[in-house]
Amino acid sequence: MKRFARPLSVAALLAAVALVVPELVAAQDLHPSRRSSPMGMARITLDDGTYVRVVYSRPYKRDRENIFGTAESEALVPYGEVWRTGANEATEITVTGDVTVGGETLPAGTYSLFTTPGAEEWKLHFNSELGLSGTVRFNAETREAEPAYLPENDVATVTAKPTAIEGDEVDQLTISFEETDTGADMILRWIQTEVRVPIAPAAG
Repeated sequence: MKRFARPLSVAALLAAVALVVPELVAAQDLHPSRRSSPMGMARITLDDGTYVRVVYSRPYKRDRENIFGTAESEALVPYGEVWRTGANEATEITVTGDVTVGGETLPAGTYSLFTTPGAEEWKLHFNSELGLSGTVRFNAETREAEPAYLPENDVATVTAKPTAIEGDEVDQLTISFEETDTGADMILRWIQTEVRVPIAPAAG
């Protein structure tokens, strides 16, 4: 005689679903498109064929009024401190050919892009360490956080002058490229601050 499995009661079915749904929701929350600071990408091809790409996470202003400023003012991004140039993982820039950035030579490769904002001057650090979670990393052996950004790993460090954005403020951090006669400007904009850095093919 064949035995048939008894159908699950409604209560048992709901209980099973209740166990599965939280796991699915937790997995979905890891998806970049559902982050509070979603991922973005900017890219351009220079006249010599060099491809330049920046991958970063784009925080919003939300209800924070003090973004760039002094540490004493409790700014979100304090002057004089190294910033991941976005949110979540450290921002990364790839150049497929040798270029000059702000007048400094940057060999072909992929780099973490850190910045040190300032009222009169920004520093941009092109760092050889990759796969970093911001400016710190978790050491599995010591079980402690340790610096991920190390200045000795900077391949190039350049400076740029910040300018004020006229008109409406930029609510979400934006990195873009704009063609120029010599190559392109990489442009960082957030709230009312703009920073431009020229990029050009390196002389052969």
